[in-house]
Amino acid sequence: MSSVVYCVMISLGEMIAYLPIAGGHIKLAERFVDPAFSFAMGWNYWYDWTISSEISAAALLINYWNYTVNDSIWIVTCLAVVLAINMLGAGAYGEAEFIFASVKVITITGVIILGIVIDLGGPNHDRIGFRYWKNPGPFVQYSGIEGAEGRFLGWWAVLTQAAFSFIGTEIVAITAGEAKNPRHTLPKAIRRVYIRILLFYIGGTLIIGLLVPSNNPLLELNTGTARSPFIINACLLTSAWSASSSSLYTASRAICMYTYLAANSSKLIHFVDGLAASGNAPKIFLKTTRNGLPYVAVLFSAAFSLLAFMAVSSSAGSVFKRFSNMSAIAGLMTWFGISVTYLRFYKGMQVQGIDRKTLPYYTNLQPYAAWWGVVTTITICFFSGWGVFLKGKWNSVTFVTDYILLITWPIMYFGARLYYGTKP
Repeated sequence: MSSVVYCVMISLGEMIAYLPIAGGHIKLAERFVDPAFSFAMGWNYWYDWTISSEISAAALLINYWNYTVNDSIWIVTCLAVVLAINMLGAGAYGEAEFIFASVKVITITGVIILGIVIDLGGPNHDRIGFRYWKNPGPFVQYSGIEGAEGRFLGWWAVLTQAAFSFIGTEIVAITAGEAKNPRHTLPKAIRRVYIRILLFYIGGTLIIGLLVPSNNPLLELNTGTARSPFIINACLLTSAWSASSSSLYTASRAICMYTYLAANSSKLIHFVDGLAASGNAPKIFLKTTRNGLPYVAVLFSAAFSLLAFMAVSSSAGSVFKRFSNMSAIAGLMTWFGISVTYLRFYKGMQVQGIDRKTLPYYTNLQPYAAWWGVVTTITICFFSGWGVFLKGKWNSVTFVTDYILLITWPIMYFGARLYYGTKP
């Protein structure tokens, strides 16, 4: 999954560094593919960030300390914190995110260092090494299916979970229109993507894989005793709040994206992009407070967070898995759209006779990297819910949550084609 993310990011980076326009990949899709494709990508992106699975994750984490309090109490508390941060405006959101991000970076760095120490002996002087890679082994048989087939299915079953962890990497493109000197700063940010992937994602997963056996029953989210393999639930709780706050902020801005321009010592709000500003959503979402807070868009997007109350009648773990799958599929479809957009951009550069080496950022991996992004993302989405087709494993809820976007995406695209009368 890291290879997919990297290929998507270098594809996006080449386009956005050359054309750092507001709206990022959504507006690039309109420019290089067609407005209908941008319409589908825009609403898919809003859907991705609106389905906030982290609220149910927060309830799951709190259950580590207290099982006696109903999950609805924790959900209301988390929703209140997230909504308060977003309703206080971009300044409060930025300050909160700085604190949350600092906690996350310090925590994951500390966990990696501590994990290495424990693996090499630690206070118990028991050197674990790669013991769990041998017994029980890193690959778990899926649903009791024996042999290489069961191990392959077990590996394939967690691809969407891995994708969920990466969702949001592409958000750097959304900030392009407001970045200072974007043709210099964006290539620098894209070049550093592989460092973050290697250190925080692959590095963190590697360390946990050394310390926790793959058959540990406490890893099962559907059980009441589920625990994070990172142990540090308190820090992860702040991470869940951070992710929920970011999701609400991004979802509301996907509908109503704007920038401030100072004029005569007062703030004038200029809507530069977003679904509502582009005519792809009702104009009511353009309403703001005097300070420019798009309160209608925030409240509308926050309303969908109430779906987290599903955790009251079902387990928080199972609800988190459903929501994370929905978010992961939406994220994969976003990456698919970015990759398709790049292939048209690449073709356009060829037709216009523009040397890509003159661009602010380029790599020699294209167009193969973009094709890798197109093929892998759509393949993973297509087979994401294959488990329900096994004998005796049918689950209607799982089927719908895994495949709803594969149905709605083409409906949105071709519907927009017919409505707007556009051509590729």
